[in-house]
Amino acid sequence: MAKTKQPRSFTDALATLAGHQFDVSAARDASGTGAKAFQVRKYGCAAEIAAAADGTTELLARPGWLLNGVISRLVDRGYQKFLKTPTVEIPATADHLHAIHEFGEELKEGVGATSLYNESLGTTSDRYLYDRVKGRE
Repeated sequence: MAKTKQPRSFTDALATLAGHQFDVSAARDASGTGAKAFQVRKYGCAAEIAAAADGTTELLARPGWLLNGVISRLVDRGYQKFLKTPTVEIPATADHLHAIHEFGEELKEGVGATSLYNESLGTTSDRYLYDRVKGRE
């Protein structure tokens, strides 16, 4: 019989993450919503979380590698994955991808979120931009 996992409350999730060597600090309010968000960091990666309306944890910014203090997005161009911020884009190395994957899995475990099978196999990208299909109907 499959186990059902209960999501942790936001305050429990913050305590669990801090207890598992995550750096937890208040995030700056870039969205302008006034929501109390926290940035969690580990392995050179970061994500932003906040309390959801039901008291659980909501993911505001997906896990990504920190580039110049900004959480990068993982972009797949078919032949190579890239780490992209508004100002810089660099090729992702195997070490980057491993760290992002490990960070994401530990973050899900810490907040009590469901770990999906396809995401557990390896790093998934935020965007897929295949140049060979541009203009194709």
